[in-house]
Amino acid sequence: WLHRGQTGRFVDLVTRYLHDAADAALACFERPLPAFVEAADALDDALAPFLEGRPAAGSHAEPLAQFRDAAAAFAADAERFLSLAGDAAEPEPNTVSPGALVEQVDRSAPLAERSRDLAKQADQLHRLAVRLIETCEQECDARSSAAWNARTVTRARKAADETRREAVDALERVRYLWRQARWLTDRFPDAALRDVPGLVKLVDRAEIEANDWSLTPGRYVGVAPEEEDENFDFKTALREIHAELETLDAESATLATRIRKNFEELEL
Repeated sequence: WLHRGQTGRFVDLVTRYLHDAADAALACFERPLPAFVEAADALDDALAPFLEGRPAAGSHAEPLAQFRDAAAAFAADAERFLSLAGDAAEPEPNTVSPGALVEQVDRSAPLAERSRDLAKQADQLHRLAVRLIETCEQECDARSSAAWNARTVTRARKAADETRREAVDALERVRYLWRQARWLTDRFPDAALRDVPGLVKLVDRAEIEANDWSLTPGRYVGVAPEEEDENFDFKTALREIHAELETLDAESATLATRIRKNFEELEL
């Protein structure tokens, strides 16, 4: 489009991405985010009968506090995200001038960043819930307690996981749409065709002749520099991987015990 001078179509595409990102953010509150918050509360309620009878300083205390703190923080941050989504209502396509594109994309950046952060919080909240349940079962002997309703807890856990997946997918869509707009304006900030390493090279006939009239793109565009994620936090990523490994190890031990028990019953 830019090569053909169809600047309006390029501007329309960028603004449409921004408009769709704002709509996607508001759509998170039609079901995904409220459903996940509700599911986390329901899981807390399912655990409450057993936890209320436990001593305050038991091994469950720390994971319980972490889970409830994370749940409260997620609910509060989700409300702030809703407010941000309402403020970020983007103009309809065909209403933004080419020179204002970069500004429009920058103005939507906080919404995209918050959606990314909320998705990470949702995953972390789920991991904390799993850790709390496994602590109750493995260290507090919850399964032998009349106050522990295994079926209710399992059902609540599955519901929380399903709604978490829906919430994360919805949140990631917001950032995905915004990143498409950012990709375009990073490469063509003035809504005009220009040289972009690895993508576009403007050449004249003389340069083509110098290359033996070859039209192989690689001869001209070169190689794009490797992109770095400026928001990558190594320590945070390492903590998340460690937490996930702990969860997987615990689940593995639980499954091994269950399989062994099933084999013993078959032998009997």
